[in-house]
Amino acid sequence: MKQLFVTLLLITTLFSCQKKAEFIPRDFKSVAVEEIIEDSLLSVRAIEILNDKSLAFAANNGMFGLYNPNTKMWQSSVQQYDSLNLHFRAVAHTSSDFFMLSIENPALLYKTGDDGRMQLVYKETTEGVFYDAMTFWNDTEGVAVGDSVDGCLSIIITRDGGQSWNKMSCENLPEGEVGEGAFAASNTNIAVMGDKAWVATTKGNVYLTEDKGKTWTVTKSPMIQDAETEGIYSVAFYDDNLGYAIGGDFTKPDANKANKMKTVDGGKTWNLVADGQMPGYRSCVQFLPNREGKELIATGFKGIDYSKDGGESWMHLSDEGFYTIRFINDSTAYAGGSKRIAKLTFRE
Repeated sequence: MKQLFVTLLLITTLFSCQKKAEFIPRDFKSVAVEEIIEDSLLSVRAIEILNDKSLAFAANNGMFGLYNPNTKMWQSSVQQYDSLNLHFRAVAHTSSDFFMLSIENPALLYKTGDDGRMQLVYKETTEGVFYDAMTFWNDTEGVAVGDSVDGCLSIIITRDGGQSWNKMSCENLPEGEVGEGAFAASNTNIAVMGDKAWVATTKGNVYLTEDKGKTWTVTKSPMIQDAETEGIYSVAFYDDNLGYAIGGDFTKPDANKANKMKTVDGGKTWNLVADGQMPGYRSCVQFLPNREGKELIATGFKGIDYSKDGGESWMHLSDEGFYTIRFINDSTAYAGGSKRIAKLTFRE
């Protein structure tokens, strides 16, 4: 027994002495842009990479579609509802279904139907309704957020895989600020991780739930939010603690004061970073996968920027404008923007 204990002690000591390999951030210098769809009438602010690596999107003019990267072929359609010209800026997916949610009144939420066509599963006609973003925690539970109605944010939740959606009562949500909403700019007003979700708003607030939307708290951030066009446009989390948010004012896209911030305690506190430094307004920020939270990409109609130090500083990579971006792997992504969707390849 004594010999066994000594052996175990030696093994434990050996493993504790081994150092973790030092992480070395990459030094991206450029990004290659390959356009995979072009349409002069298209405005794409919501894309999703599905489990099979295909790309789904929904956009203006009721248009939605699916891209197969293996065949490089598109399937697209137009969603009809009476004579309305539907505009989709929020999409999400589970392992089996794709969802898209229209802005303005009536708010219409569709999911993939059993016959392959889109099926209407939620409709809201409340005055002032305007939905901005949507995502899922898992194959059963999902959440969408919209502008304030009757004194609180509009938050709808599904617990049955998107078959039905229920709107939370203002009695169960923090009181919203006057005119508070979220920017329907990139479908990244919501970030989820585990049981948590963070919602970023036009008033610089970050709402947090730690129980999949049953209860919520709110934190005032230092993000600029003095004008109606200012606030948090996008929020992303790498893990339970590390998060980043970006925004600013799309009418003053070069302004770079108080438009980037970071949290290391799960969104309980936020601190400005790269304050007064580039980039200015951006509509979407994303962590690159499997890069220890050090590498991020920010996109907007003024271009693409890269950080290799956790968002403390940034390098401008391209003037190519996109509203939103999603990563396939640690150096390749899809991006949606005005009149196009493209595949982006980041290069050192």
